[in-house]
Amino acid sequence: MLATFITNLAAQIGTETLIGPLFTFIVGLIVLSLIFYIAGRIVVGGKRALFSDAFVISLLGTIVMNVCLYFFGLLVGAILSLIVWLLLIRHYYETGWLGAIAVGIMAVIVSVVITIILRTLLKISITLLGSFSLFLIL
Repeated sequence: MLATFITNLAAQIGTETLIGPLFTFIVGLIVLSLIFYIAGRIVVGGKRALFSDAFVISLLGTIVMNVCLYFFGLLVGAILSLIVWLLLIRHYYETGWLGAIAVGIMAVIVSVVITIILRTLLKISITLLGSFSLFLIL
């Protein structure tokens, strides 16, 4: 049923229109997963920070963040998103609140470092995973 809906939607919108945002979403998800994986390894260690957990945190966090921002607006949506990111980190990395906050802060630091390195190497302008990344990467 979902596959039929997606197929019909793609036919109505046009496949070309969906490829760009889908590609951007997938690449962003992989980069965000890598950032959470590195941050998790630094803060909670290798035994609790698995890449699969980082991927699930990134996927669920991104989906919930977009839903919260859509339904609750920028301020309330951002606060709810932050709480959900911390809950996901806390659950999947099996850590407490301080550990989740530390992973979130480390994720911001890692994303800034990666962005600076890429900007320096590629000599191009790169945003940090979208316009809200410094605040909503947690």
